[in-house]
Amino acid sequence: MQSTRDNAANEWFDGPLGARVVREETALAQVALDDVFGFELLQVGSWGPTRHLLGSARTQHATLLAPHRGPGVTLCAPMTSLPFASDSIDAILLPHTLELVQDPYAVLREAERVLVAEGCLMICGFNPFSGWGARRLFGRAFRRPAFPPQTRRMLSEIRLRDWMALLDFEVANVYGYLGPLPVTRRPRKLSDGSVRQPEYRARRALTAGAYLLKARKRVQTLTLVRPKRRTRQLVLVPAAERTANVGSNKQWPPETRS
Repeated sequence: MQSTRDNAANEWFDGPLGARVVREETALAQVALDDVFGFELLQVGSWGPTRHLLGSARTQHATLLAPHRGPGVTLCAPMTSLPFASDSIDAILLPHTLELVQDPYAVLREAERVLVAEGCLMICGFNPFSGWGARRLFGRAFRRPAFPPQTRRMLSEIRLRDWMALLDFEVANVYGYLGPLPVTRRPRKLSDGSVRQPEYRARRALTAGAYLLKARKRVQTLTLVRPKRRTRQLVLVPAAERTANVGSNKQWPPETRS
């Protein structure tokens, strides 16, 4: 069953529409990873050709983790239970991973656990409010294979921002890519015959066919609160009347009767 799904996905990526997705995501990865440094970049989930998104990594190491063996997979492990210590990974890339799993929020929680403070989290996703989302709904209505292959759902940028806030991530940039309609588009060529690379700028992806969200893990700082010094409360009590004044209406010394 798994091999059948893999074959269907490979055929789609070899086709014109899948090739367009791979081409634009590869170019966008160069922009998103330009300021990501450190020791380890972890890609969770396999998507498209072998390690095409990790070619622009500027970290010392780049690891591809997936639940099943495949070309380019470095480590096999469940995506909801990563075999890494907490606060040990510098950057994590989720290329449409949340759209392929049954529990996407569990994957996000695990990514937050293993990321270091100020670590970078990058998420690719299709926009369900674009023509790509309409094409998926059309296929489901007529019981056709999932579009794109292997996807269980499409998550909007708005929902993803809500999850980021719950997990104490700060969204830095959102890049929109792909056109609003799932149509084939030939790459533009320059006069020398080379392919023109598209330019991507950080912007909201409400009208794009897909988006790449880039966030940072916040650092929770502890503020020392010094205990307040206890001060004695002065209680004003009326002064006691002198004994000499008690019974002042009586004569002193008392008269003695003979």
